[in-house]
Amino acid sequence: MYIYKYKLLTMAQMKLTTVKVIKELYDEDFKLAMVQKGINFQKLVNRTLHLYTKDETFRKQLNEYTFLLEISGSQF
Repeated sequence: MYIYKYKLLTMAQMKLTTVKVIKELYDEDFKLAMVQKGINFQKLVNRTLHLYTKDETFRKQLNEYTFLLEISGSQF
């Protein structure tokens, strides 16, 4: 269970998804950051979803972010 606004969430209140991520970013950069900063992938995703939906500046920043992203016909 995870705490959201001081409330415990049950598994029924959570959505299970499958996400494909760029292996190099996850294996090298994120794993190191997880250990150093004490964050896990689920915390990162939940916080990012919240900021993306609630913060226009953050949403604009993500929408304009292009590092390692090329037009290739993929979902990236």
